[in-house]
Amino acid sequence: MKSAAVIKRSVSIAGHNTSISLEDESWNSLQEIAESRGKPASHLIASIDAERKSTNLSSAVRLFVLGFYRDQYSRKKIVDVAPAEAPH
Repeated sequence: MKSAAVIKRSVSIAGHNTSISLEDESWNSLQEIAESRGKPASHLIASIDAERKSTNLSSAVRLFVLGFYRDQYSRKKIVDVAPAEAPH
C-alpha cells in the first residue's frame, strides 16, 4: 500500500498564520465537514485548535475527521439495527 503524500497548508487562526500538514483525503474531508456546517474550514480548524488537549494541530484535525465519520457510522449502525415497527 502506497502512503498518501502529506501537504503543508497555511491557515489563519484567530488572526495569526499557522500551518498544518495533512493528506489530501484528510483535508478534503475537513472541508466537506465544514461545508456541511455552513462555515469555512478555517473556523472549524480554530474550534479544533481551541478544544485540543496535548496533540499537535495536524493530529488533532485528523482525529476530529476520524471521530466525525466514526460517529456517523455508529449512528447508521444503530438505525440499521433498530427493530422494525410491528405490523398492524
